[in-house]
Amino acid sequence: MKVFGIRLPGMSSLLLWGLLWEIVGRSGYSFFVPPLSDVVTTLFEIIGTAAFQKALYETAYAFCSGVFFAIVIGIPTGILMGKNRLIDELLLPWVNIFLSAPLTALVPVLMVLFGFGMKSIIITTTLFAIWIIILNARAGVMQINRSLVEMATSFGATPWAAFSKIYFWAALPEILGGVRIGIIRAVKGVIIGQLLISLVGFGALFELYSNNFLMKHFWAVLVVLFALAFTISEFLAYLERRVSYYAAKR
Repeated sequence: MKVFGIRLPGMSSLLLWGLLWEIVGRSGYSFFVPPLSDVVTTLFEIIGTAAFQKALYETAYAFCSGVFFAIVIGIPTGILMGKNRLIDELLLPWVNIFLSAPLTALVPVLMVLFGFGMKSIIITTTLFAIWIIILNARAGVMQINRSLVEMATSFGATPWAAFSKIYFWAALPEILGGVRIGIIRAVKGVIIGQLLISLVGFGALFELYSNNFLMKHFWAVLVVLFALAFTISEFLAYLERRVSYYAAKR
């Protein structure tokens, strides 16, 4: 970031917003926005408690499980849609519908079908993440140079060999982009699931702190959640940049 021709460190914008948060909190403008310094102090107070660690484990378990299923199902499905016109015509309308539909409305249906436990939360997380992964994998396959596919066919490549050596690697930049966006959506999915389906994990802490007007605790948990999502997103963005040369080789 540059200001008046001076290059500032990459985290300067976060420091600026943190300073603004501190000023607004110290001004007493709103009870619901405590100073950032108080939020950080509260975070260090609760981070070692059994309740916080249990909530972190439950949220991480649901999040990682949902993202895992979204990736394992979404990437092969997107690749199949990109390489097979019939499958693409059958699935693409549904993928677009679920991507644009308010998935929160499906939560009561999931509760009826799968109960009020962790299974429904994991499925909710998967549904929030999977559709953009499918579309990006499909887009990556559709941009592959056809000569690569013809070469694999002429050398008698099996479907698995074509998938693992041609389609996956050539579409990798788009796949990583879809996974990065899907993970961001999965964060929203896991919290919605924990708030609406079963009050566990961070969802239970949000409910507890908001009902008791413990805003410093509320924002402390929210900061942890945002920090985890931001770290994962930036790591995947770094991987995208590392494999971007595949796009030129297509």
